[in-house]
Amino acid sequence: QTIMDEWASVKAPPPPELKPVTIVPKVTGLLMLDLLKQNCGQRPRCVASLPKVQRLLTQAREKGSPVVHSLIARSSVADLFPEVAARADEPAVTSGPDKFLNTDLEKILKEKGVTTVIVVGTAAEGAVLHTAAGAALRGFNVILPVDGMSSTAAYPEQYTTVHLASRFAARTTLTRIDL
Repeated sequence: QTIMDEWASVKAPPPPELKPVTIVPKVTGLLMLDLLKQNCGQRPRCVASLPKVQRLLTQAREKGSPVVHSLIARSSVADLFPEVAARADEPAVTSGPDKFLNTDLEKILKEKGVTTVIVVGTAAEGAVLHTAAGAALRGFNVILPVDGMSSTAAYPEQYTTVHLASRFAARTTLTRIDL
């Protein structure tokens, strides 16, 4: 049998536990992934997440945590939603789903002394999944606020949560922005 034969009988695992997190601002970087008008703007779940992500961004800036934004091909920082736009001193990298691939993201984080990253953005099954996994594989601890990631539907968000919580459990903490 293959997964195709079993598709209708597959049951989702129970939801993983969300945990409160204590942030150490100097060593915790906030990765703001692909919150652009041309992709997030087309995803109602992403647009709905922006107020919470904006609060997180404001808190990170107030506490002095490094912030890095990411872009997709044929976009610029001017395409970011105004409420989560990059400041002049906040770097941005451009890549596909894994924001470490062919960018200076790892170097930027290490030069700032970052050992833990908070990953928010869209698409959950793209940029969030691959960048969080990439961070864990590079030795960073990952904080994933499930209410700060989005996709076009709930299933990709569920898949991303399950994948990161199981495959990268030793380095990933699932939480909510208010925790």
